[in-house]
Amino acid sequence: MARKSSVERANEIIGGFATAQKNVVIQFGDKERRTNDLLNCIKEDLLSKGVADSDIEKVDVYVKPEEHKVFYVVNEKINGSVEF
Repeated sequence: MARKSSVERANEIIGGFATAQKNVVIQFGDKERRTNDLLNCIKEDLLSKGVADSDIEKVDVYVKPEEHKVFYVVNEKINGSVEF
């Protein structure tokens, strides 16, 4: 097995981008939504459709602000959308 580089070891010790606090905001017209808010809306939509939280393994999100929609695919099987 290959040895880790000194940069990888340092990032594990002090953090780096992977552990940095992140805040992503999507703006369109007079609306703005944070990614965490959109993900929570998707989760609520899934739970309302009877999908168990523990069954969610992968979520792909496609933001289309011009359509005022956020489309999602869960576990490469379940499709849906929520309002932007």
